[in-house]
Amino acid sequence: MTVTKSARSKKPVKPTPQQSEHVHTTKVPCEPCDTLSAGVARQIRYGLCHNEQANSAIFDALAFGVKEQMLDQWRNTRLKDNQFEQKQVAYLSLEFLMGRALGNALLNLDLTQDTKALLTEYAVDLETIEECEHDAGLGNGGLGRLAACFLDSCASLDLAVTGYGIRYQYGMFAQKIVNGYQVEKPDRWLRQGNPWEVRMPHRIVSVPFFGHCTSYQDKAGYTQHVWQDCQHVLAVPYDMPVPGYRNGRINTLRLWKAEANDDFDLAEFNDGDYAEAVADKNLAEQITMVLYPNDASENGKELRLRQQYFLSSASLQDLLTRYVAVYGDNFSQFSAKNAIQLNDTHPSIAVPELMRLLMDVYGLGWDNAWQITSQCMAYTNHTLLPEALERWPVSLMQHMLPRIMQIIYEINARFLEQVAHKWPGDSNKLAAMSIIEEGQKQQVRMAYLAIVGSFSVNGVAGLHTQLLKAGLFNHFYQLWPHKFNNRTNGVTPRRWLVNCNQRLTELITRHLGNEWIHDLSHLTALNAFTADKAFVKKWAEVKQANKQVLADFVFEQSGVRFEPNMMFDVQVKRIHEYKRQLLNVMHVIHLYQRILNGDTANMAPRCVLIGGKAAPGYAMAKQIIKLINNVAHMVNNDPLVTPYLRLAFLPNYNVSAMEKICPGTDLSEQISTAGKEASGTGNMKFMMNGALTIGTLDGANVEMIEEVGKEHFFLFGLTTAEVQQLKASYNPQTYIDKSPALQGVLNMLRGGHFNLVEPGIFDNIIDAICDPNDQWMLAADFDDYCRAQAEVSALYAKPTQWQKTSIRNTAASGRFSSDKTIEGYQQHIWLKESFV
Repeated sequence: MTVTKSARSKKPVKPTPQQSEHVHTTKVPCEPCDTLSAGVARQIRYGLCHNEQANSAIFDALAFGVKEQMLDQWRNTRLKDNQFEQKQVAYLSLEFLMGRALGNALLNLDLTQDTKALLTEYAVDLETIEECEHDAGLGNGGLGRLAACFLDSCASLDLAVTGYGIRYQYGMFAQKIVNGYQVEKPDRWLRQGNPWEVRMPHRIVSVPFFGHCTSYQDKAGYTQHVWQDCQHVLAVPYDMPVPGYRNGRINTLRLWKAEANDDFDLAEFNDGDYAEAVADKNLAEQITMVLYPNDASENGKELRLRQQYFLSSASLQDLLTRYVAVYGDNFSQFSAKNAIQLNDTHPSIAVPELMRLLMDVYGLGWDNAWQITSQCMAYTNHTLLPEALERWPVSLMQHMLPRIMQIIYEINARFLEQVAHKWPGDSNKLAAMSIIEEGQKQQVRMAYLAIVGSFSVNGVAGLHTQLLKAGLFNHFYQLWPHKFNNRTNGVTPRRWLVNCNQRLTELITRHLGNEWIHDLSHLTALNAFTADKAFVKKWAEVKQANKQVLADFVFEQSGVRFEPNMMFDVQVKRIHEYKRQLLNVMHVIHLYQRILNGDTANMAPRCVLIGGKAAPGYAMAKQIIKLINNVAHMVNNDPLVTPYLRLAFLPNYNVSAMEKICPGTDLSEQISTAGKEASGTGNMKFMMNGALTIGTLDGANVEMIEEVGKEHFFLFGLTTAEVQQLKASYNPQTYIDKSPALQGVLNMLRGGHFNLVEPGIFDNIIDAICDPNDQWMLAADFDDYCRAQAEVSALYAKPTQWQKTSIRNTAASGRFSSDKTIEGYQQHIWLKESFV
């Protein structure tokens, strides 16, 4: 039987100094170039890099050498932070889409030029070596990429922030395209190891699952709770360094790997039951096997919940251990010294878990534990889609996490008392706001749990936060208006301009100096250069060079040849109906039909690039990928069409691909149905690199228009209010009847022009466009989208005006630096002292 300490039990043992957080290091010389050179040579000379390919071996050696450069600063950062001189922030996220680490580390450590010089000794260039690094498979899309940007900004702003995530053995999946269809392959990103990580065995913690709970009255009359007969899984931390931009701070991304308590049952093994002997080991390791297991089945749901609890419990235990090492069992300062940011709903189970740890392990009573919990938890919401807000069956949570379910019941009971006081006798309000959703199967509303347990609830764009307050979380906003605030997303300029677009960086720096890298608001000075013909010409040359790089990449990945003199029209993001890749391909079909009919007047030749992954169980999204590829086949194989139009689907879109895509993009597609996208961050990366945007009044597009002006943004489509008003009476046929262009597109689809040997495969897509229940309003927005695209063609035909608008977009992008976003989190959430 495993018994956890409960309320008012024995005091926890204070960790010894030897147990406190540190990174084992070896002193290295101070001269960076000599040290790096010596470190790389040592790695290669003594065979520490076990890679048979020469370039890969050099990459491994270089990565180990760069990591060695960081060790002393990394150790000093942790030792300083463990004294709690500034408030510590734990950033809990189920995703961290970090991308390749080498280029970013070299930039932030100011080692890029030294490294280029060093690599000449090995007759290889830095770009070739960077290609040897695998993208870390720790995320799916915008949520994980945002978390990575935030970690970079936190380190660069000298903030004591630790990222906590899961060390997935396999990423979401590697996407292949076979006969136009998405095929998922395992993403074995760790197959050659990860040179950046450091295993931290002295920080292993144990996470309980299953079992059952009992309670008893102690001698003082208090109820003690015992979670017993648990299955314990070890959480083993692997740390990755996150260097700040040339400031000496090296923050940490701590990733947890699940391991069994014992490798296998030796007795069962000796008895010949080999499978059963390793069953516990396999069950434990499944937790961190793959990013986002398919939760369509009960087994998938269980694994997803285990991941979320595993992350939350391990991270909170780590936090508490660090705090107790300094303050012992005095928790009066905990919320003043710690903030815990929940990145979306996934880690919201941290609320009852912190309660459990404070009460059952450290002996606090309910009131003290709740005061601490509710004053250090902060929740960021990333979705406006109600179906995306997680709900877990009570039966599943009761079975897997019985003690946590007890605490959730108690949290809910006390919360509903507050609701009853606010709205006496309003049973509908109680039902609507309850953390436990009643029905045939009771569900735990995890977003509600996060709101109730947090002192701050923030959206990620002005419109998004407004819609949260007015709609999705309106009842909670009425109860606690002081909790709600907006923190518009941002992206790090180090990776998304300085590192990925070195040509543009050099041009900007020659004219503005380099202070803009620290403070992106300095880019507004670029507006003055729109009158400088030489500068505008050079700006165009930089874009053209970047387009050639992108054209080569597209050909290498998809076999489609892009012509750099054509407009590069790009939409890369997760494939989802609300993001409306279907609207994009409908416009491509419209252009294709126009070309076949000889209607090419005022049509700017364009290359359309679409990329992104569809969730394995998302049938419609996968059908949209198939349609894109079938349309591309017809478009790219018609010599009458290709001078005006080309289309490619980029397989296996990831962070490294985006680093090539955004510098070479002319037109950024941000065309989600208004009111559906929380923020978007791809829109910001494109803007930063001088792309013009076609988009709806959705997410952060609204704030982008505020910065750059409507005259420099191609706006179309229904507004959020219009979408809501139209929903009840929406009739797509009304729009089809008055749109010859839309009729032409539908006739081509219905006639099977893009599926001549695969009859009927796109019937469900046709039905979706014509369905009165189409919440994405494709038919309603189609004509206005075509109108805006015509404006795009007209401006592209005036190269000088296009380049001036491109400059103005980059100049206006300072608001969307993640440095600015993180400054807002620090000032208005993490350092907040009053919670009323």
